[in-house]
Amino acid sequence: MNLVQLVRTLAIILGFVGSGYLTFADDPRNAALDNLNGYFPFRKVDTLEQWQVRRLKIQQRILVSQGLWPLPTRTELNATIHGSIERDDYTVERVFFESAPGHFVTGSLYRPKGTGPFPAILSPHGHWNQGRFYDAGEKLVEQQVQSGAEQDEVGGRFPLQARAVQLARMGCIVFLYDMTGNADSIQIAHRPDRWNHLDLPSNWGFMSVQADLRLQNMMGLQTWNSIRSLDFLCGLPEVDRTRIGVTGASGGGTQTMILAAIDNRIAASMPCVMVSTSMQGGCTCENAPLLRIGQGNIEIAAAFAPKPLALTAADDWTLELRQKGFPDLMNLYKMLGQSENLQGVFRTEFKHNYNLVNRTAMYQFFNEHFNLGYQEPISEAYYEPLTREEATVWYGNYLEPKGNQVGDTHEVGLLKLATDDSDRQMKDLLKASDQDGVLFREVVGTGWEVILGRTLKEVGEVTSEIVDTELNQDMTTRCRIRRIENQEEVLIQKWPASGTEAGSVIVLTDNGLSDFSSDSNDEVRSLKDQFLKSGFDVFSCNWFAPHLTADSGQPMWYQPNGDKGWKRFSGYTYGYNHCLFVKRVHDLQTIVQYLRQQSNKPIHLVGLGSTAGPIVLAARSQMSDAIKRTVVDLEGFEFEELKRHDDPMFVPGAVKYLGLDGLLALCAPNHIAHLNQRQRSFPAARVFYNHPGSKGRLQILNQREEIVTYLSNL
Repeated sequence: MNLVQLVRTLAIILGFVGSGYLTFADDPRNAALDNLNGYFPFRKVDTLEQWQVRRLKIQQRILVSQGLWPLPTRTELNATIHGSIERDDYTVERVFFESAPGHFVTGSLYRPKGTGPFPAILSPHGHWNQGRFYDAGEKLVEQQVQSGAEQDEVGGRFPLQARAVQLARMGCIVFLYDMTGNADSIQIAHRPDRWNHLDLPSNWGFMSVQADLRLQNMMGLQTWNSIRSLDFLCGLPEVDRTRIGVTGASGGGTQTMILAAIDNRIAASMPCVMVSTSMQGGCTCENAPLLRIGQGNIEIAAAFAPKPLALTAADDWTLELRQKGFPDLMNLYKMLGQSENLQGVFRTEFKHNYNLVNRTAMYQFFNEHFNLGYQEPISEAYYEPLTREEATVWYGNYLEPKGNQVGDTHEVGLLKLATDDSDRQMKDLLKASDQDGVLFREVVGTGWEVILGRTLKEVGEVTSEIVDTELNQDMTTRCRIRRIENQEEVLIQKWPASGTEAGSVIVLTDNGLSDFSSDSNDEVRSLKDQFLKSGFDVFSCNWFAPHLTADSGQPMWYQPNGDKGWKRFSGYTYGYNHCLFVKRVHDLQTIVQYLRQQSNKPIHLVGLGSTAGPIVLAARSQMSDAIKRTVVDLEGFEFEELKRHDDPMFVPGAVKYLGLDGLLALCAPNHIAHLNQRQRSFPAARVFYNHPGSKGRLQILNQREEIVTYLSNL
């Protein structure tokens, strides 16, 4: 017996395993939490079919994480274009429009002179001080000119304007728009600090528990603003909708790759100094719960393939792009037969930038792929930069928002609009639901599939190792079972049937295996004995982190020095890691897969308690017809009532996708019963269990004593 086996044996003898105090140390989920500073390599694909599946999942994960699955209702833009500034060969106009009722997107519209149709370029600015109004100042420009990054003071001092001017001179319409909280976008701060408000239904803001339960986040707002900016461009009669591009650097690079990945109207994309296998973006406008679980920026950028894509690298987190990430993208483009559509610019002698060197590469990129016919080599000519007074959209008769249109009041109101719209869409979805529930499963089913991150089909092979056997008169066996793909482990215990074999039943309770000990939970032990007498093999487990109970807090990762405010945004944890609830759902899936590998016996699920019941219900929703019957006692649990991001039951997006009701509806047409202790209505589930193929398969049990009879009456 080696040391590890000795330790495990002692733990068993002392009761630590059965009591839930021991988690297998070699389970990779015990490692430190992933975060934005990790390593995010591209996961290799070998065939076009594999890539098509992967690409769809990348797009779905992006949209779900941003609160954009399904897309919000496109309300009227009510665009205002005014205050045209004339220059020699282009004009600049002030623009604002409503991405949502009462919430303004602001920016500058650069137009070439002449007649269209013109290609159009969307230009998110990124994290430059004052955004669209950015002025690098004389000292920095002088340094950049000396280093070769810029050629003159005008282009280097106002680089955001410089790229818009040059593209307009090349024959492109350019919309340079403000990221939230920058320049003229003054209604909400770029990083609002409402994370610590007690989330009463009437006043939650971004970063609150209630917002995250509905996947309402700053990144999603910024992405929606970008989509609506694209709507604005497409609404201009002189725009050639077949030639629309997007380019930005840093945080603007994040918006560039996100928009290109999810909106098919983009024809060419150039995200600069952002895409890499290294740091993924540090701002709340670049992070959202669920976004980078199982994927990183390389894969997000890859979702645009095989369309024209150009990337730049600098002496920052993109420093190793040429060696890490870009070769994978090139292999993908080669596999898709479009290697000429991928371009890399690796000028790593410069710090983080969108300098003249990279701007020139960008001009050439769009010149080539949009067939602009502009003579190369391309160089920026002198232009007269806009003053702040010339650039601001809040000018003349158009006054900047004030009062209830800005700050906390506006933020809360904006999220209420989003909530009402989402709820209305879900209700309409149920009204229009077809008999097979295809539309509902496409929306709510996909939402939960992204949240839960794994279906039973994706579990793969599971192995087992006996920990101990015949410890008592029940002839029980304890095994640790391991998912081969990522080595996740879970401890299970089996009590063999004493009568005719009726199948297997997995019974999960809030306290794990300790509920089955002789001096613990009499009700659970009695239920187990009834199952055994009825011919069922009984299984239970200690799921991941069994010591974390309802009163505990699951680990969180915060930005360094994140004592308060935006640095404590939960997206920095749940954007890279599954929440504890989901990890436990995965454990149950692993157990079911193990039993399926062992025999063809029917498998049933029972979840008893405010922790176990919802987990069993969530797992059941992802198991198709692998389970015969399921019973859940939810004990009054509701996702809507959660108050802490670190609550062990916290699940980003759960409320948006109808919570327990949505999960129960997704179980149709399979047999399931719940103990109706609070007379809960489950309206979505009722719709689907009223369909002809599902009628009678959703039942209500009044007490736990009915469970054995329910599972026995197949």
